[in-house]
Amino acid sequence: MQLSPIARHGHPARHRRRRRLDWAAIAYAGLRLAGFCAGVLLMSWGMFILFFLSIGGFSIEGMMHQLGNLTARYLAAGPDRIASFHRELLAAHAFITLTILVLRRHRILPATTGQGSARHG
Repeated sequence: MQLSPIARHGHPARHRRRRRLDWAAIAYAGLRLAGFCAGVLLMSWGMFILFFLSIGGFSIEGMMHQLGNLTARYLAAGPDRIASFHRELLAAHAFITLTILVLRRHRILPATTGQGSARHG
């Protein structure tokens, strides 16, 4: 009969070993995911700028004129209309962001440089 060494609290020594967290891998994954989310968010804001540029005739003056018109209408609106504007803006932003997220989903995980797939060697 073989005896196993006993740790301080009466547990066998093999049970006191814990899996160490790989902090470098966790930090890498977290930074990569944060960068991906920041990129998607910046692209969705860029789509709004592109929209205003397009309705302004692709000129800065036209875009500023359209933004001034939007601002004047927003300031003159009542609370119900402002709430409706907020909902529409949130829905448009969510749709654009989710569309970009779906189109860029392959960029979440890094490209693997493995030896090939298990099926094809």
